[in-house]
Amino acid sequence: MYGTVARMQIRPGAEPQLMALSEAYAATTVPGYVGAYLYRMDNEPNTYFMAVIFESREAYHANADNPDQHERFLKMRELLASDPEWHDGEIIATPG
Repeated sequence: MYGTVARMQIRPGAEPQLMALSEAYAATTVPGYVGAYLYRMDNEPNTYFMAVIFESREAYHANADNPDQHERFLKMRELLASDPEWHDGEIIATPG
């Protein structure tokens, strides 16, 4: 498996829109998409971490290169105070 972890600073009050985008993405059929987790930090309520999981590096990069994904990213970017920090990598262990 392969994916990314993103650190994001959202604009104050943008959480409902971010949640709506996350739910819409989860309902979209994306080849190789396994799932995602979104964390809100206790000590910095406008800081979020998002972990996104794909079946393979190839599926992840195919999604990243997809124009539809770019449009989804632009909608999310409008809710952020700055560009996300992306940390891509191979998933080498999972629970259970």
